[in-house]
Amino acid sequence: MDLEISNLIDEASEELLHSIHPKSVYKEFDCMVQNETTVLLESLSINSRNLAKNLKGCERAIIFAATIGASADMLIKRYSITNLAKASVVQAAGAALIETYCDTLEETIRNEAILKGLYLRPRFSPGYGDFSLEYQRDFFTILECSKRIGITLTDTCLMIPSKSVTAVIGLSKSKNNCLSEKCTSCSNTACEYRDHYYI
Repeated sequence: MDLEISNLIDEASEELLHSIHPKSVYKEFDCMVQNETTVLLESLSINSRNLAKNLKGCERAIIFAATIGASADMLIKRYSITNLAKASVVQAAGAALIETYCDTLEETIRNEAILKGLYLRPRFSPGYGDFSLEYQRDFFTILECSKRIGITLTDTCLMIPSKSVTAVIGLSKSKNNCLSEKCTSCSNTACEYRDHYYI
């Protein structure tokens, strides 16, 4: 990597890091998997074979939403006009930051679950596999995302700000070996929970 590109990455990342405003909200629900295709999170019924597989054996589950705020979108829009390379760097940095923030939130949830004798399944977001993006609407209503953390939803169920995430995390009494590892860095290619990353 030449010095100019390295400096560009450092500059854009630093600018974004100092302008983000991470926020999150989550709630815990009773969970039941029916017929290998339907997940009941109390009154919410979700039709998804992939999610049902992920949550099989879970008696509780958490729905969460997280965002780093609108600064990434604003910087990308600004640099798309003046500096396309920098806009691309901000895009990548924003994606990395929201992922890191979700990991931090997940660790908080994990620590709370351990106190109850429960273990986490890998988080699973609408849009993975057959888990339709349409369920974003239900998540937004349940979590009051617009009111509580300032995320809005487009007609096509995309989130604004774009560097935002919603997901379901299963809570099980059975310990799995996922811990905080990412599927992409795990050598267990036969794991039943890894499929949704590669569908």
